[in-house]
Amino acid sequence: MNDDKLKKLHAQYKDVPIPEELETIIDKNLQRPLKKRKRKLPIFLTSVAAAAVLFTVGLNTNPAMAKTLADVPVIGQVVQVLTFTKYEMEKDAYTAEIQVPQISGSSADIEALNEKYAEEGKTLYEQFKTDIEEMEAGNMAVNSGYVIETDTDELLSFGRYVEVTVVSSSTVMQYTTIDKKAETVITLTSLFKDDRYLDIISRYIEDELRNRMIETEGSDMYWIGGTEYHDEAFGVFEGISPDQNFYITEEGKLVMSFDVYEIAPGFMGLVTVEIPTELLQDVLVSNKYIK
Repeated sequence: MNDDKLKKLHAQYKDVPIPEELETIIDKNLQRPLKKRKRKLPIFLTSVAAAAVLFTVGLNTNPAMAKTLADVPVIGQVVQVLTFTKYEMEKDAYTAEIQVPQISGSSADIEALNEKYAEEGKTLYEQFKTDIEEMEAGNMAVNSGYVIETDTDELLSFGRYVEVTVVSSSTVMQYTTIDKKAETVITLTSLFKDDRYLDIISRYIEDELRNRMIETEGSDMYWIGGTEYHDEAFGVFEGISPDQNFYITEEGKLVMSFDVYEIAPGFMGLVTVEIPTELLQDVLVSNKYIK
């Protein structure tokens, strides 16, 4: 292992400030309960599914304007994109672009998701306007949108992200996986017989991250036990919780996802770990989703 390289990377990470303004803004806007291990940057967004018929509302410093597009893009055979609302502002050194997805379907799960999306998008935009009014100088950008990880006849795994930049930046991503035909949200706990999966997955993640550090000769850094590369302010990874962020791939593999600063220094970005199905076989309810 190249000690000079490790020291240089560690020093670069330590020199990147996490501004108090950024932490305050994210604390205001990203309203999701904290997990057992405390993090400075809480995780936002809750259940997320698929996005919408391009119905765009541009909100600038002038009165709002609206455009409607005729084409209706479809995701899969059951769940389809219906609408999304887009909040935008560009004023001096302050910019915001917030896409709010909605999905088709009449189930209680989907209706609840759409209500949540609409409320969170509006709240995020209103908070942005309040924050820039309170800032005396500097710049700020908020960018929120969505990505589709998996789109099959049966499943849709969809992630919403929010990136807030004030000097430095932080990104949070929250996935939701939907059974398209049943129009239900698949939770992590619903995949397993009991809570044994928590320890099985947690220990695998710990070993996998430690192996990554060895294989890359220290280029990768993770806050796991037995290493010096963690920040006391963020703590050490102890394990996943029942609401840990995840998605399911097209091949039916379970992938755990961690936000920026959640399990590693900011320069590592979002961290994902695919969990081998054979490791989970004894605790899975079935192989309907995880294969």
